[in-house]
Amino acid sequence: MQPANRALPPVAAALAVLLCLSWGFNQVAIKLALPEIPPLIQAAFRSTVAAVIVVLWARLRGVSLLKTRGTLVPGIIAGALFALEFVLIFRGLLFTAATRASVFIYTAPFFVVIGARWFLPGERFDRMQWIGLLLSFAGIVVAFGVPTPGGDPGELLGDIMLLGAGAAWGATTVVIKGTRLAQAPSEEILLYQLIVSAPVLILSAFLAGERMHGLPSAIPLGSLLYQTIWVVALTYMAWFALIARYSASRLSVFTFLTPLFGVAAGHFVLGEPLTGGFAAAAALVVLGLVLVNRAR
Repeated sequence: MQPANRALPPVAAALAVLLCLSWGFNQVAIKLALPEIPPLIQAAFRSTVAAVIVVLWARLRGVSLLKTRGTLVPGIIAGALFALEFVLIFRGLLFTAATRASVFIYTAPFFVVIGARWFLPGERFDRMQWIGLLLSFAGIVVAFGVPTPGGDPGELLGDIMLLGAGAAWGATTVVIKGTRLAQAPSEEILLYQLIVSAPVLILSAFLAGERMHGLPSAIPLGSLLYQTIWVVALTYMAWFALIARYSASRLSVFTFLTPLFGVAAGHFVLGEPLTGGFAAAAALVVLGLVLVNRAR
């Protein structure tokens, strides 16, 4: 495991960027599937099928699952937080705008850095790293705008739910890094979250009254398979492997790239307009990443 005060190696940083790029396109995939596949059904399908893929992948590689000592309790906690995050995201988006949601969800790195002060020895940020974190978050604000009260109680509820999703995401990272889960194979780390979240998401979809009317057409189905096979089964596994090996605080700041990649993907794939401050937003995020990941 690399010391937390050392900058990420180029290969790890490049992989983190690739993962964030994949997650940015995931936002487009969700939108493409929504006309025929409701959101919580998407989330439930992803967790259920991805769990099967992870088990098959582990068997192919000869990796033992759910056998690392001391991981059961933190694994269940991480799975519950994982499920809570997606329930809050998908339900919160019914009350608030996606642009506002992006600002609240990506408070997650702040929760990681704050949690690291108590639970992850050696991962405390210095002054320049805090400045970098704030600069990267400022880039998100420039890209999506500062959320302002709209006078709608429902919108406020949605904002609180999305902020809770960001907190759950950050807490999941701290639980993984700060417990015996960090010593488990990445397949095991992910599988705990999938097998705990799948029934929760299935029940949530049922309680929300979501229904499908026939088999989805090619584009929604392809979008769902992209989310399930590539994003959830493979990129999440790679992300948890990075979290277990490198500084969780430094890695979490890379996630600020995800909504920017999502905006770019929406522009090129869905024809959505780019905001005037997009270039400035990207520059702020990259500058923040440089400050956070400099050697100490």
